[in-house]
Amino acid sequence: MEDQKKKVMVAIDESEYSRYALEWALQNLHESIANKELVVFTVQPISDYGYLHASSYGATPPELIRNIQENQKKIALNLLDQAKDLCNKYGITAETMTEVGDPKELICEAVDNLKIQLLVLGSHSRGAIKRAFLGSVSNHCVQSVKCPVLVVKKSA
Repeated sequence: MEDQKKKVMVAIDESEYSRYALEWALQNLHESIANKELVVFTVQPISDYGYLHASSYGATPPELIRNIQENQKKIALNLLDQAKDLCNKYGITAETMTEVGDPKELICEAVDNLKIQLLVLGSHSRGAIKRAFLGSVSNHCVQSVKCPVLVVKKSA
């Protein structure tokens, strides 16, 4: 049976918390990440185009929606390029991926589909009440994935 490289995934968004989690993992888990396959994953949220329909009296030009979607993809790819550059700075080669949809669900699906052994996430440090009403990607992933999850909290 062939030994497969173990996989670590860091899920990021545009927040300072996820960048901190990626950099923390690169600094503090360098030895173990260097010997594993690292995947940096981001999700482009599905936009609500309701405001466009209302502002254009229900006749939103398809090219406007396409332009918004292309812009979101450019932002996600730029974010992944920055993450890849950061990984390279630490001498680690990372694979990058992006999907469109609900971050909570897509991160969990990616962990399952890619057979990830460790998921690293940043925490927005929301209190219990905000997490209850707004939901938390990290809480959802901790409860849903079948691998260890490291939630990195940025200290004050």
